[in-house]
Amino acid sequence: MGAKGVTVSYILGYDPETLREQVDLARCHERLEELGDQRSLAALLERVWLLKVQGRLDDALAVSEQSVRVARMAGPRKDLLRARILHATVLQFRGAYAAAEQELTTCADEAEGQGWAALAAFALQHRGKVHFDAGDFDAARADFKRTLFLRQESGAPEDQLESTLLAIEAADHRRSRVAS
Repeated sequence: MGAKGVTVSYILGYDPETLREQVDLARCHERLEELGDQRSLAALLERVWLLKVQGRLDDALAVSEQSVRVARMAGPRKDLLRARILHATVLQFRGAYAAAEQELTTCADEAEGQGWAALAAFALQHRGKVHFDAGDFDAARADFKRTLFLRQESGAPEDQLESTLLAIEAADHRRSRVAS
């Protein structure tokens, strides 16, 4: 997830070629077992992320759809946006780039409209990753640059700034490879 820092300890780094999280799969599996069938929104969101990074995309999609329903019924708007962003990342991992981009655009626009810079940055960072996966490195770079600005503006932790700088560098590298 990253937005609330819940799963950050499972992230070992980021693959500079794919921008995907490199995770400790054994710890992720253990945590998934610990969560069991908990139905709180926090537990659902964490399960989505854990399932996604383990490559269990069908399960991740089902749980992400459930988390959006739970957030829509019982949570504040920020929680609903977090659930929708995470759902969009599952769509991205499944290769549904257009759907993921549309959802992330809507979430980023709403977050920026509400003045939630950190949440807007979270959505834009992931939209940049969608563009990156789809091969649109100019759009990816633009999203990553906007993310960096928003994260700096909101006082984001150093690890978030570093991941965004890595993403900008990766987009620049890919752009130059495509251009040559």
